[in-house]
Amino acid sequence: MSRRRPRAVVLGEAFEGSNLLILRVISLVLAVVCIADAAPAAEGVIRVGSLRYGTLSWQLDVIANHGLDRKEGLKIEPLELAGAPSAQLALQAGRVDLIVSDWLWVSRQRAEGGDLTFIPFSSAIGGLVVPSASPIRNVAGLAGKRLGIAGSALDKSWLVLRLFARTGLGIDLDAPAVRSFGAPPLLSAALTEGRLDAVLTYWPFVAKLEARGMRRLFSIGDALAALGIPADLPLTGYVVSDRWADDNQTALDIFVGATRQANAVLAASDAEWERIAPLTGAADPAELIKLRDAYRDGIPRRWGVVEREAAARLYRLLADIGGAPLVGSSPTLASGTFLDSVRY
Repeated sequence: MSRRRPRAVVLGEAFEGSNLLILRVISLVLAVVCIADAAPAAEGVIRVGSLRYGTLSWQLDVIANHGLDRKEGLKIEPLELAGAPSAQLALQAGRVDLIVSDWLWVSRQRAEGGDLTFIPFSSAIGGLVVPSASPIRNVAGLAGKRLGIAGSALDKSWLVLRLFARTGLGIDLDAPAVRSFGAPPLLSAALTEGRLDAVLTYWPFVAKLEARGMRRLFSIGDALAALGIPADLPLTGYVVSDRWADDNQTALDIFVGATRQANAVLAASDAEWERIAPLTGAADPAELIKLRDAYRDGIPRRWGVVEREAAARLYRLLADIGGAPLVGSSPTLASGTFLDSVRY
């Protein structure tokens, strides 16, 4: 017959077992705390809206390939978007934290009560292209010719070209040229097939047309210089909201630093361009070289008081020719359009 153990002894063993369990839990908690202390700080996150094959996607790929974000504790979450209007809507809806756009749009949003602000991305801009054997030798020669224009009647390159023609040549290109507005790839095809005499298009398409033997007749940078505006004035930039920038200053600083490091890589390394060639859409090495050189020329080197004042002057000129459809109710650049903390 088995003997029952004294109750006091059983209770004592239970108490000892409970103490052991508590000690194990405490040890586990301490271990987790130690691991947490040893781990790096939680990553900042920035959601970036970019276009497939867009120049921002090239830069983001370089950042990722070299770990320029992660080594500083930043996580970039790219979201591929269909076009510029989609990117603008995504930013305004809060689906992304940052996109690339121009300061004309930023200023208009601020004038209408928004809180968007701008950081330079590129000074690369479009140009006027004609077939190599074209008899057109200058802007005045566009009179009566079939001119394709990328975008809409409010495209900034078109407005700058009109300003140049009106100020320097005394003509309004809105009247004498036979104008067609459209998507850059369609315009390039029409020029190649002889259905257009000239196209005013975005710089990547200028580069590709030049690689196919077309002739650049005039650069919008040349037009800016003739108007007293620096030819390398950044027109496109990273756009974020003031509120997001205030709440995520460290993440934004790291992102801007990473983009400048990526630009340094793209400025110095031909091998990096070979690596990202599929992203650029270049059809052959000649196109890649043209895209590479044009991108490098557009890397912003200066951004300070002089450039901001020049942007304000250009805004007034564009507001004069583009009117309310372009700038809304604000004939002058809205205060806060440029993020004040970014200067170099």
